[in-house]
Amino acid sequence: MSSILVYVATQDGKIKRSSLEVLSYCKRLSEENGLSLEAAVLDADPARFTDKIASYGPSKIYAVKNPAFSNHLASALLEGLSSLISKINPRLLACASTESVKEVIGALGARHNAGVIPDVASFAIQNGSVNAERPVMSAKVLSKTSSSSDLVLVSVRSGSYDAVESPAETTVETIEFDFETAALKSLLKEVISSAGDKVDLSEAEVVVAAGRGIKDEQGRKLIEDLADSLGAAVGASRAVTESGLFPATLQIGQTGKVVSPQLYFAVGISGAIQHVAGMANSKVIVAINKDADAPIFQYATYGLVGDLFKILPLLTEQIRTYKAS
Repeated sequence: MSSILVYVATQDGKIKRSSLEVLSYCKRLSEENGLSLEAAVLDADPARFTDKIASYGPSKIYAVKNPAFSNHLASALLEGLSSLISKINPRLLACASTESVKEVIGALGARHNAGVIPDVASFAIQNGSVNAERPVMSAKVLSKTSSSSDLVLVSVRSGSYDAVESPAETTVETIEFDFETAALKSLLKEVISSAGDKVDLSEAEVVVAAGRGIKDEQGRKLIEDLADSLGAAVGASRAVTESGLFPATLQIGQTGKVVSPQLYFAVGISGAIQHVAGMANSKVIVAINKDADAPIFQYATYGLVGDLFKILPLLTEQIRTYKAS
């Protein structure tokens, strides 16, 4: 058991940015602990991703191939990762905390008698144990957790680390994975995306999020204009998804999506802890709110106190003028 294995998730023909963040950090972790770094990609056509994965420094990439992986079904992922663990016998399996990983990590741990530490903000290997910090209670508290099991499975929150390329000499082993799709009890027929999902929230570098202060369709248009000028994804608080101004697929927070963009605009958002739990890992946070005492300003890198209906048109115009020049 002398390796760290990183599962690299893919979606819509692209590698999940959060997986590259984990892979990048594990490169450093492997060097610090004298472990080899290996990566695994499970896809109907994994070869298309190996060059990109190699640029982050694993010594070996396992390209596990089967059409079943295109169906986004937990059973195929569980069997694929389980077979890799049995083959490789790693010390640590690290994954981004994607929806698919959340479905299988518990079953994977039970199958291999492994320690499981899910949804961590940070982790390290110290004195033979894997130590991690996990946000709990709507991210109000960091819980310190450790496992000294022979195999430890860790899933990592998006935005916890930076994705930094570190090319190394890499070999690729293609594995033809035998999975009987006829035995599946459920099949995914179609994935339907909201018409408003122009940019994937979970992968977006810039997010413009709307809160209760948006009020109406005029406010919604201002949010969409700002997002369009930045090439950003649109997000929303629970209040405005429940009012029907924005679809539920755009909700950010404890009961919505977790995002970790480089730049996050919180527009008309008060800053309730339930919402902050979904965006606290954003690198730069810009808050726009008429209430100078709104809790969101406690988390903001920059704050603008004022009427968003006056601020947003000016901000959008300036951004478009700057980009045009």
